[in-house]
Amino acid sequence: MDIDSFGAVREARWARLKELSRSRRLTGAEADELTRLYQATAGDLAAVRSAAPEPSVVSRLSVLLASARVWLTGAHTVSTRDARRYLTVVLPAAFHRVRWWGVGVALAVVLLASVSGWWTLTHPESLALIGPPETRALIAEEEFASYYTEYDSTSFSATVWTNNGWLAAQCIAFGITGVYPLFLMYNTVIQLGVAGAVMAEAGALDVFFQLIAPHGLLELSAVFVAAGAGLRLFWTMLVPGPRPRARALAEEGRGAIAVALGLVIALFASGLIEGFVTGSAMPWWLKIAIGLIAVVAFWMYVFVAGRAAVRAGATGDAEGDFATDQAALAG
Repeated sequence: MDIDSFGAVREARWARLKELSRSRRLTGAEADELTRLYQATAGDLAAVRSAAPEPSVVSRLSVLLASARVWLTGAHTVSTRDARRYLTVVLPAAFHRVRWWGVGVALAVVLLASVSGWWTLTHPESLALIGPPETRALIAEEEFASYYTEYDSTSFSATVWTNNGWLAAQCIAFGITGVYPLFLMYNTVIQLGVAGAVMAEAGALDVFFQLIAPHGLLELSAVFVAAGAGLRLFWTMLVPGPRPRARALAEEGRGAIAVALGLVIALFASGLIEGFVTGSAMPWWLKIAIGLIAVVAFWMYVFVAGRAAVRAGATGDAEGDFATDQAALAG
């Protein structure tokens, strides 16, 4: 095939298809013409690919056909129905998929942080590593509480949300290493344990829990789920089960991305609580009640809404235009 002669003969047809596909509105006759030109150009593309696969011509016709296809099939738009289904079906199913991993990480961190705090408090040499007695007293009496009040609420909430979101994203993105989530959780254990020991030494352990509970219950829950999702990726790489390893990692990876998007919302809520509630003049019982309501709602979303979504057939994997074909597996 002489590709230059072939293109010269059909140039007018391609130019007309390009003109029609760029039009905002088409008459009935123009729509019929667009359909005929689309079919003819699709045949041209097939002929070029089979007889003389010139990359520039193939690319040009592919783009031209894609543009025309929008007119023929209609552009996909995100509707409120799509968003509602994502939030009520796809996302809770993705959370439900990693629920026990998140619970496992939460129990391990809380237990180890308690041990870390007890060890630090009962061993003077460990307390000495934090600083001299006057430094520890300053931290307990002033710095710990002032952290939540020294910045204006809006900027503080945005900063906290960004930092925690970045932490959760790292847990998921580098979870396949198996080491990175454990490293981040180790840091969390040490931070909680040391802070609790310093406050307990000053006789202010009640203040510690009052300042942590309003936002920390939801914030830490989100981080624990992120770490659990990352560790599940690592485990899937080691033990993919009946699925081929590449497919198993792809499925779990797409589910982990959905979890990450959901955690952005949860961490945004915890950031608002930390910025506008924790350091506010509200009574402590109300602050803690807000924190409890937030964390209970989060875990109900994971377990209750997630179970309902799974029973409805959702898996937390990509759906709609982004869904992938599945091959049957033996066994």
